[in-house]
Amino acid sequence: MTTVDRPLDRLDTKEAPPRSGRPAPPGRKNKALFWFAVPGTVLLLLFHYVPLLGNVIAFQDYQPFTGFTHSPWTGFDNFKILFNGDPAFLHALVNTLELTVIQVVFVFPLPILLALLLNSLVGERVKRVVQNVLYLPHFLSWVVVVAVFQQMLGNGGLLNVFLQAHDMGTWNIIGNPDLFKELLTSQVIWKDTGWATILFLAALSRVDTDLYEAAAVDGASRLRQTWHVTLPALRGLVILLLILRLGDALSVGFEQIVLQQTGMDKNTTEVLDTYVYNNGLVAGEWGISAAVGLVKGLVGVVLVLGANKIAHLLGEEGIYSK
Repeated sequence: MTTVDRPLDRLDTKEAPPRSGRPAPPGRKNKALFWFAVPGTVLLLLFHYVPLLGNVIAFQDYQPFTGFTHSPWTGFDNFKILFNGDPAFLHALVNTLELTVIQVVFVFPLPILLALLLNSLVGERVKRVVQNVLYLPHFLSWVVVVAVFQQMLGNGGLLNVFLQAHDMGTWNIIGNPDLFKELLTSQVIWKDTGWATILFLAALSRVDTDLYEAAAVDGASRLRQTWHVTLPALRGLVILLLILRLGDALSVGFEQIVLQQTGMDKNTTEVLDTYVYNNGLVAGEWGISAAVGLVKGLVGVVLVLGANKIAHLLGEEGIYSK
């Protein structure tokens, strides 16, 4: 039995339909991605944007049982009470500004320095072990962190037990209002510095090693390589994170402070967040508390816009381009 060769164009096969040269519409092509974004968008609207409507109580003598519609309007009276010299508000404002300066000037650069030190480690195994140890405190809640510090530095903590065992007296740290800001700063450093190095280490991993080799050939020391190669590579990221930090500058750790505020002088420990809590939820001064929160938010917006403008003047994109 012989086979008959037939031309290819006469084979009984279905030809594929001609493909159109036009690409698929972006909306249809990325439809699945849009559906994935829907839950996050809904949560963002419900828990971030819709609550902004509640700022209306800053202009009312708000009563929870009567609601927004029946609470009497007071205009700017709540703001006048704050800016006419309310001592508690002024103490909270001063304490917040002091903690903000401390955290921006002293705490913010520490992850950069730590990332530079980790990047200089030669062994990858040693680097991973050190990173894991430094990341762990970030996953602890502030309740656990405060409890750890109390067990270590409290009146009956390990430090004072050791000092008493060697007839060296005691050192009052926990509960001492004069050391409250230093205590808060040390807790923030221990908890979040290691975790904050992740972004900087990622940026350092993208630096071209040929730049270091060229600098070494030109006789640059390790310090000059860091100054002229490493730090310029981190410049954009540092400015971006600094802008974002300034936007949240007046939030200096509500949960951390509330957990350690009991039994201490409010003039020393009160910040704007705890002032809102103590006067709003505890004392029932809803209008004044909302006014403080609104002013705080507006100041954050001004700081972000101002810092972003400065970033543009320095040649960086900031959080949005010009």
